[in-house]
Amino acid sequence: MIRDKSIEVKEGGVRLDAALLLHFPTSTRAFAREAIESGAILVDGRRAAKGLKLRGGETIEVRELAEACDNTVAPDPSVRLREVFADDALLAYDKPSGMPVQPLKRSELGTLMNGVAARHPECIPLGDRPLLAGAVHRIDADTSGLVLVARTAEAFENLRGQFAAQTVEKTYLALVEGTVAAGGTLENDLVHDPTLPFCRMIDIHHNRLTRAQCEGLKPLHAVTNFRPVEFISTETEEQTLLEVTIFTGVTHQIRAQLALAGMHIVNDRLYGAFAVENMTGHCLHALAAKFRHPVSGDPMDLRTPYPPWARA
Repeated sequence: MIRDKSIEVKEGGVRLDAALLLHFPTSTRAFAREAIESGAILVDGRRAAKGLKLRGGETIEVRELAEACDNTVAPDPSVRLREVFADDALLAYDKPSGMPVQPLKRSELGTLMNGVAARHPECIPLGDRPLLAGAVHRIDADTSGLVLVARTAEAFENLRGQFAAQTVEKTYLALVEGTVAAGGTLENDLVHDPTLPFCRMIDIHHNRLTRAQCEGLKPLHAVTNFRPVEFISTETEEQTLLEVTIFTGVTHQIRAQLALAGMHIVNDRLYGAFAVENMTGHCLHALAAKFRHPVSGDPMDLRTPYPPWARA
């Protein structure tokens, strides 16, 4: 952390955030902007906008500016954790719907990994993505269920290798609109929709994208197996509880592929489902995972309880 520094600007025409990086290269543009917006950076004694163009001759006072090495998960002991498994190498949690796995910036609290960092600080420095700490994979914020976390560097590398090799069998429960009479396998080449400012996955072959819009996109092949396990019928609607199995791990894979096949996950409005009154999140749950223990190599089959919407 850089604190209580003062610099003189010699050349004009440079943005304030860029000038900070020129003088403090161990910081990042995101941290520079965060410090400016918080009032930790003063120009000639006054707060300034991050886009301010300096004339030259100004004095910049740095009260506090984070460095890249500071970009770690902040411990938050207020986060309640539901532990599924724990030993010296591995942790597993049942994440509730609505809770992100990781923070998007170091000042954010309330995520699963903030809670893990408070109880297991050895996880904080693990991996190549500081804000993920020791989490070896992610699930969406509104998806509940199993998340695996490594406690050592060796365990992290081993588990990440298993995910990369697509040898981890992940089982989900999905409650979908309508009646699904039979199971099957879905295969799609998914990409982020380049026409939207937010994340939504589409099949590059089944959409009305122009050639120019497709240029530079890297499709990710996703395979999803599903089978119906229960049919739910009321006076107003039909629903099917699916057991879904995947080995690949593409962003929004299950949500996008089921929707593309006409099986919309209940309340998943991003992918075209009807809104359900008084329901937050969507009905997708990471139920279980089969893999090899990162130290012993023994087969593991970790499971979480059924979520409320899937209980008989």
